[in-house]
Amino acid sequence: AAMKGHVESRHDIGVVEYQNENYQLAVQHWMISAKMGDQDSLNGIKDTFMKGHATKAEYAEALMGYRDAVEEMKSHQREEAKRLGF
Repeated sequence: AAMKGHVESRHDIGVVEYQNENYQLAVQHWMISAKMGDQDSLNGIKDTFMKGHATKAEYAEALMGYRDAVEEMKSHQREEAKRLGF
């Protein structure tokens, strides 16, 4: 599922890799899902960076990719639905 673009699956693989101390693989998986708008993956990269297992450049790349994905998902209809409580 992760290879077909399922964001949560990609994030979960990152979690498993992190738990197995494969930090670079975890960051790679989280980078993909962060760039698809997954905040948990962005936070995973941030935490990994804070612990010294990811670079500042990797965190910056994830942050920009996440921001771009969130921006792309915005629409007037979504904002109106959110305002109305849907």
